[in-house]
Amino acid sequence: MQKQEVITKSTGLNEAEEYLTKLCEKTFLSLWGYANIYRKPGKELCDLLVVFGNHIIIFSDKNCQFKITKDIKADWDRWFRRAVKEAANDLWGAERWIRQFPERIFLDPKCERRFPYSLPTIKEAKIHLVIVAHQISYHCKKLFGGSGSLMIRNDIKGFSQHSAPFTIGDIDPSKTFVHVLDDTALNILMKVRDTIDDFTSYLQKKEALLRSKKDIFVAGEEELLAFYLKKINPNGEHDFIFPEDYDHLAILEGQWEEFQKNPQHLAQVAADRNSYFWDELIEQFNKHALTGTQEYVWPPSFGSSEKVTRFLAAQPRFIRRMLAESFLEILRNTPVNQRMIRVIPPWRSSDPYFVFLIFPLREDRPYEENRLVRMNFLEACCRVVKLKYPDAADIVGVATESGRMEREGGSEDACYLDARIWTDENEREAKELQSKLAILINPNLKPIHVLEYPEPTTIPSAFVPKVGRNDKCPCGSGKKYKKCHGLN
Repeated sequence: MQKQEVITKSTGLNEAEEYLTKLCEKTFLSLWGYANIYRKPGKELCDLLVVFGNHIIIFSDKNCQFKITKDIKADWDRWFRRAVKEAANDLWGAERWIRQFPERIFLDPKCERRFPYSLPTIKEAKIHLVIVAHQISYHCKKLFGGSGSLMIRNDIKGFSQHSAPFTIGDIDPSKTFVHVLDDTALNILMKVRDTIDDFTSYLQKKEALLRSKKDIFVAGEEELLAFYLKKINPNGEHDFIFPEDYDHLAILEGQWEEFQKNPQHLAQVAADRNSYFWDELIEQFNKHALTGTQEYVWPPSFGSSEKVTRFLAAQPRFIRRMLAESFLEILRNTPVNQRMIRVIPPWRSSDPYFVFLIFPLREDRPYEENRLVRMNFLEACCRVVKLKYPDAADIVGVATESGRMEREGGSEDACYLDARIWTDENEREAKELQSKLAILINPNLKPIHVLEYPEPTTIPSAFVPKVGRNDKCPCGSGKKYKKCHGLN
């Protein structure tokens, strides 16, 4: 095993930052979110930075006390200046630094440890700015009732116009949009849009909506999210869909509560339980990448590992469910002395072909030899997939042992093939591998039909009506439903 770099990450410098870091690790997973990033010795760049492909999310965590007097407008103005205006300026400053000096970003106050992998180019980067404003939700709920989520109005533009208490608009229309999330909004959004794709897709669609020419009023972030989750655009994506001749849109209280109680949403939560196996699989690879304990990494770098697992983590929750169920099916049903190969074509045009391999261990052979043979066979499978599917551009393979469900422990392999350049020699070698190793000679085609929101009848009835507030959440988190997905 070649010596690899160990990545040491901050967990946050205070209780609020620690909480944000934990939430982000659940959503973005451990390889792509980094707390307390520095630009110069002792000079912090931002409270938390997420870099995933072309997406960069910069977080500013503000825990400013909201002092209540007899003048609520003055109280709001005072809090807004400290919690929002200062944080927004910090975020825009961090954005400028990242655009100008992407190579001068560090994980430690002494600036001795650089950010572990490359940032996207300025042209390709999609930057999202997020202020997390603690405490304000409590006071909003106490004074006005409801969930405590801040109201949203896009006719409020610029710092000077933010005079209406507990209402957020467009902080500065001439700069990158800034999302302001209170505690209520943060918890709901991070739990419901809990993959990098789902989260950034929502942010992008929200930015476009609030910077459109239509007048938008929303009673709270969760109401906006519910409206978004109910609508699908022609590309099959969640979006803010309403008649084009509507110049004004008001989303009032009750959308989120209605959505949470919808039987199809409850069925979705139950169906998504298996999808968290995919998250666990990614985190197994991430753990070894961060601690430098991977085997057979080539090229031997952290960036190589990040590139492979990024394909796994780029999938939204809905597709993770399908991938996890497919992998688990062959994992459970493959006898300990047999192998099984399954190929999953792309669900979206940007997705890779996934190759799942369940491979038997030879008890009479050393561990290292078993791993090397399996890894080589997985790579051969990926090359044969290109042979079978000439349109394949990205091919990602994942492998583990046959009989894994019955044994304690085990190991996983992952590999990536960039199949854009494919020569006649590559074609000949792939045909030889297919014949010699009997890979995908006569594959069985199995259609996959998955609904993001299943009809309740497609989920065992025990899952839907018996989800009490104090029962364990169907998502598999181990928490009570009222503390997890039962947020209403």
